[in-house]
Amino acid sequence: MSKIILNTEAAKSLSYAKQHLERVLAAWDDPTDWADLTIYGFYCLEAAIVAAGLHTGLDFKRSHTDKAEIARKLFQSHGLPDVADFLWDLNTARKASAYGDVDFPDLDAEDVADKIEEYVEAVSALLGDGSNDQDDQKSDEQSPE
Repeated sequence: MSKIILNTEAAKSLSYAKQHLERVLAAWDDPTDWADLTIYGFYCLEAAIVAAGLHTGLDFKRSHTDKAEIARKLFQSHGLPDVADFLWDLNTARKASAYGDVDFPDLDAEDVADKIEEYVEAVSALLGDGSNDQDDQKSDEQSPE
């Protein structure tokens, strides 16, 4: 019975990640909305990490540090993209955008959006979520018609 609860909670976290991903995909293009890109990108990655962690039964606290460690474990044991260091860069960028008290890291908006989208897709595959709730907004914007 606890596995069902874990899967329900994992699905809920993945749903949050997908909602945040919508904001990420809307924010990356020119002119880049760095505040939305970094804040929702950070939230998106953390929610996806929580979803994968719950799904695989990893035990963790819900701190930023633990989520980065879980991301590293998921990379090592389940082949998910390695986003642990990227998560820290996003957190620093989020703080720079929100508070201005730290220097903004050297990030490329399109690369940020791509990495986040790739991670959410990998977690969706891990959870067996065959639905594709996302309109591939970024790809649609770039492809000629």
